[in-house]
Amino acid sequence: MSNAKKVVLITGASSGIGKETASLMNTKGFSVYAAARRIERMKDLEKQGIHLVEMDVTDEASMVSGVNSILAKEGSIDILVNNAGYGSYGAIEDVSLDEGRRQFEVNLFGLARLTQLVLPKMRQNKYGKIINISSIGGKIYTPFGGWYHATKHAVEGFSDCLRLETQPFGIDVIIVEPGGIATEWGDIAAENLRKTSAKGAYAAAANKTADGMVKTYASNQVSKPIVIAETILKSITARKPKTRYTAGYMAGTTILMRRFLSDRLFDRIITSLA
Repeated sequence: MSNAKKVVLITGASSGIGKETASLMNTKGFSVYAAARRIERMKDLEKQGIHLVEMDVTDEASMVSGVNSILAKEGSIDILVNNAGYGSYGAIEDVSLDEGRRQFEVNLFGLARLTQLVLPKMRQNKYGKIINISSIGGKIYTPFGGWYHATKHAVEGFSDCLRLETQPFGIDVIIVEPGGIATEWGDIAAENLRKTSAKGAYAAAANKTADGMVKTYASNQVSKPIVIAETILKSITARKPKTRYTAGYMAGTTILMRRFLSDRLFDRIITSLA
């Protein structure tokens, strides 16, 4: 199957990794459908010939409508890039359970429901690729990121189980684990942290962590979104894709540290960096 005939659905495509991936895959001849809540922020993609889909991954009706409209027009969705997500930061004691549930709705349950919706046609075609954007945060942990890390650890386990179930149908499930990427993510996570824990028992450490996040994501250290877009493209076009791809600022180093250091030693290092 040539790229020109492969239909790709990418969530969270209004900015950052999602937008960069949509643009890159369009240049490579894929038929790209870019999905997001803020459709007005994707007009530049539309000018490139990319199809826009208004979709909220916390809203069942919008996901069903979006998938059905693509299937009606194209006949298949060959590749799903589950990229939508955000970072809900704050001391676990301070974060409301409603916000914790919302973090799971966006980062895990939206991904899971969209996967359910595309699988029947992929199974029928005996072809499909599901790329779940996790994070190095799915392998490690940091102060004030309890809910975010919980969702990404869940995405890792969910994806591993999904891979085993769908392999017999010719479907690849691929996990991409970005490190630090220059997107809105850092500012949003820092803002959530300040809103939740800037006062009270955790204030000093929370404000210090938020300041550090803003500084890091505003620096030239973090990688550009194109790094992840190219990694996604590599995984999709590989004859035998790996189950996991790690890329971006500090990604490989951090994963190696977690793998080989004891919990206590890793705790000390992470705490010293926060």
